[in-house]
Amino acid sequence: MEMNQNQNGAEDPTKVSTLYCIDLSNPDIHQSVSLLKQACLDCGFFYVVNHGVSQEFMDEVFAQSKNFFHLPLNEKMKVLRNEKHRGYTPVLDELLDPDNQLHGDYKEGYYIGVEVPEDDPEAEKPFYGPNVWPADGVLPGWRQTMEKFHHEALEVAKAVARVIALALDLEVDFFDKPEMLGKPIATLRLLHYEGQISDPSKGIFGAGAHSDYGLITLLVTDDVMGLQICKDKDAKPQVWEYVAPIKGSTLHRVLGNGQERYSIAYFVEPSHECLVECLPTCKSEKNPPQFPPIRCDTYLSQRYKDTHADLSVYNKHQT
Repeated sequence: MEMNQNQNGAEDPTKVSTLYCIDLSNPDIHQSVSLLKQACLDCGFFYVVNHGVSQEFMDEVFAQSKNFFHLPLNEKMKVLRNEKHRGYTPVLDELLDPDNQLHGDYKEGYYIGVEVPEDDPEAEKPFYGPNVWPADGVLPGWRQTMEKFHHEALEVAKAVARVIALALDLEVDFFDKPEMLGKPIATLRLLHYEGQISDPSKGIFGAGAHSDYGLITLLVTDDVMGLQICKDKDAKPQVWEYVAPIKGSTLHRVLGNGQERYSIAYFVEPSHECLVECLPTCKSEKNPPQFPPIRCDTYLSQRYKDTHADLSVYNKHQT
């Protein structure tokens, strides 16, 4: 939904994008559908408010996120991400825009997926299995907070998906099917930008320009400006606009301005077996599908491989 950017992309430090706001408590579903449809046609980004997750709980999630990232590096490396992308991702681990980035992203993160016990047959799937957790003695209550947020965020994503379904002239429960969000691949990612100052002309970014490659991304930010979006990927030069953080909200990149910045992303994809193909209301004889169908787990596995460092580079940390 978002756009890529090239090396000559320009940004106006005073330009702040105006985004549509979707109120999930609005009894007029038709108004929400209309706003969401326009937002997706405009840039693919919109704010979500009155989503049911309390501000008090969000404050607790951010506080617990900071508690983890403030740990010494050697403590964080004990929960280094595994082959199923669960756990800690160090600074520079992810490279989102290799054509324009000098190094990987100047951010660290932590992946938390759908918790499936190791002895469950479902755990054999590439994006299911047990999560990697810090020892409870190191961060008391941390796991419980993140598991609760994972659950609540999934409910928000399902609510947004119902509005998207209506905007696409589909049945309201189209994405609730078992092969869709009934058994989703849902990944929570805590993010911390340490304060490195970005310099696009030198290929230095907090997070390089990229389009998210799943179904829905929910993004919660702190009060520090940094997120940018590009509404027209074909413009020359591309124009990048800041997205103002608002309490209770949701091709982008992140520019560091020397301030620490925290955000939380929640990536929601269909089930492993789901065949990702053009939706029935988006194709016709005159407008056939542009891409062949592909299984969701096949597609996601390749995208993760393309954007993350090989785990072998961290072998020296494993003792």
